[in-house]
Amino acid sequence: MLGLHLIPIVIFIVHGCSGGNILVVPVDGSHWINMEVILRELQSRGHQVTVLRSPNSWLKSTRFDLLLTDPAFPTGVILAQYLKLPMIYSVRWINAGEAHGELAPSPPSYIPAYNSLFSDNMNFLQRTLNLLRYLVSILIEEVFIMPVYSELLHRHFPPGADLRSMQHSADIWLMRVDFVFEFPRPTMPNMVYIGGFQCREAKPLPTELEAFMQSSGEQGVVVMSLGTLVSALPKEMTEVIAEAFSRLPQKVVWRYLGHRPSNLANNTLLLEWLPQNDLLGHPKTRVFVAHGGTNGLYEAIYHGVPVLGLPLLFDQFDNLVRLKGRGAARVVDASAVNVEDFVEALRDVLENPSYRDNIQRLSRLHRDKPLSPLDTAVFWIEYVIRNKGAAHLRSAGASLPWYTYHSVDVGIFLLALGVAFLWVLIYACRLCHWSYRTKSKVE
Repeated sequence: MLGLHLIPIVIFIVHGCSGGNILVVPVDGSHWINMEVILRELQSRGHQVTVLRSPNSWLKSTRFDLLLTDPAFPTGVILAQYLKLPMIYSVRWINAGEAHGELAPSPPSYIPAYNSLFSDNMNFLQRTLNLLRYLVSILIEEVFIMPVYSELLHRHFPPGADLRSMQHSADIWLMRVDFVFEFPRPTMPNMVYIGGFQCREAKPLPTELEAFMQSSGEQGVVVMSLGTLVSALPKEMTEVIAEAFSRLPQKVVWRYLGHRPSNLANNTLLLEWLPQNDLLGHPKTRVFVAHGGTNGLYEAIYHGVPVLGLPLLFDQFDNLVRLKGRGAARVVDASAVNVEDFVEALRDVLENPSYRDNIQRLSRLHRDKPLSPLDTAVFWIEYVIRNKGAAHLRSAGASLPWYTYHSVDVGIFLLALGVAFLWVLIYACRLCHWSYRTKSKVE
């Protein structure tokens, strides 16, 4: 049996009347929020979905058609190999960086490294720093990440099994990316783009919240949320934000956990939870103050709401760099924010029409597709079920060692040939010269 102490799981089964039998190994937090959208759609189409989530035993004998997983942590990857199942990723991040870099060509000359805060147009110094970040990420993966799983793989898999090859074996990579937001870059045939698949048309708000929105009049409403991971900000920062909001003519809906700021004004409504997608789709919403999480930014793009970014963690900084580069967001430094700067930034995004024009253009581009991102995701999941995999879409390059992939071995071979040819040429020249001198002496 696979080491269950290393992969603690419990099974939640959502039954469908027909269709495929899908095993799901998710990652918690916002990753699960993403995954759940796809699972509900699969369930509505008659597929049986089994989700592995917490400690207990399971039924290994179940005949699954595929495994759907988020490879930010490799539990699902290893389990798919152990059960010999076709595998589909719902993915943006994997191990030491962004998923494209694991599979597709990613030249550091114009592909920004994780948290570099660079665009795809870098000067010489930026390209140098970007290359160093790229090399460090490779070093981290090789030295700190891969060895963690070597004992598990040695115990339960044939000799030579390695995590990287397992990660590359996914049939379809459902990339939570849309190139209206992401910088253009090389891709692969089995990478399918579903960025914004969780977005949907706004539903009516609860009565009291709708009344608050309508009370804003022509000025409209500012919506603020910092996502699922950040429960509270430092007291000094919350009071700065509360004071800035008090100086606005707009109403404010703020998802807030913790002690009520002492300087909170009457124009600001605090909620422990808010229907973010429905608020962003409301005609009274003017600006979204956000931490820069992927889900929130795609919802802002979908509904055409400009963003004031307050990045705090992880990829939020890079995400907002991308949206700022599109002219649809402004970013403030959370570590040095003060009332005057925050008010000025808010008023800029509220009053400068270029922000709204730019993000509404992104919204039109994002929606202009032959198939919605969610329908695209479901199509490819069902495609893999029908065809028992999609090996024909996987590049042979994914299974090559790095020195073969980058033709290092060929380069060394050609260099050796060149050196050998040069040595033979020099030796022949010396031999001819020696022969000529010998002949001259004899004469």
